Amino acid sequence: MAEPQTSILRFENVTVRYDEVAALADVSFESFEGESRVILGAAGSGKTVLLKTAMGLIKPDSGKVFAFGKNLAAMRERDLFEIRSKIGMLFQEGALFDSMNIEENVAYPLLNQKSIQCPPDQVLPRVEEALKFVELGETLEKFPSELSGGMRRRAAIARAVVTAPPLILYDSPTAGLDPITAHTIIALLIKERDTSHTTTLVVTQRYQDGNLIANFSYNSERGELEPARHGARREFRTVFMVLREGRLVFEGDQDTLESSKDEYISKFVKPRV
Repeated sequence: MAEPQTSILRFENVTVRYDEVAALADVSFESFEGESRVILGAAGSGKTVLLKTAMGLIKPDSGKVFAFGKNLAAMRERDLFEIRSKIGMLFQEGALFDSMNIEENVAYPLLNQKSIQCPPDQVLPRVEEALKFVELGETLEKFPSELSGGMRRRAAIARAVVTAPPLILYDSPTAGLDPITAHTIIALLIKERDTSHTTTLVVTQRYQDGNLIANFSYNSERGELEPARHGARREFRTVFMVLREGRLVFEGDQDTLESSKDEYISKFVKPRV
């Protein structure tokens, strides 16, 4: 008998409106420990709103959001801080603070999320570890403006993972990057997922990103990605979601996604050769 899965994030009939227009409309899904979700959809379909609602930054007009078993909508703002300390977030374009160097940017969650309770003498070692993880160990004193777009995105990933959160949300992590750099970024996401067993939600416009996430794993001995074995693929199950005008119009595995005859869904799919 299979062991029960640990629920990390659950949406129950969630609707979010802006000026009577539904940014999310009756969205329901549940994500479990170690699972990856790849979220596709047209611009304005509600993908970023979904991530912000998952963090409690946006309260739904109706429905419920549960993170780690707790109903976010029923919590006071100060009580949400503890929940958010368990969630890493990579915002669009990285959203680093221009006036802070890379060390200060990555240290920010450790110093400003009280529930993290990181001892002062552990801040720098954890920052250095996070930057080493994304292969930016020599950039502590540099400012974001001194880094390339890909390096800034990697620094933002370091900031997202520095608190070792069990849930990480990535909003368009490869947007605006060349294919080689985009591959590097997704490889880091997979590395984080497989080494820390994180639950991962990734908003993307690139089907290639989802294909890598679903079909590759990180080999810690070799320090590189490799095609996932059948058993390994089951271990880190990947679910694809497609949003359309705020509605969840598809939820399932890659094979089912690629066999869909729906014209809207098919626009986001590039079948494997």
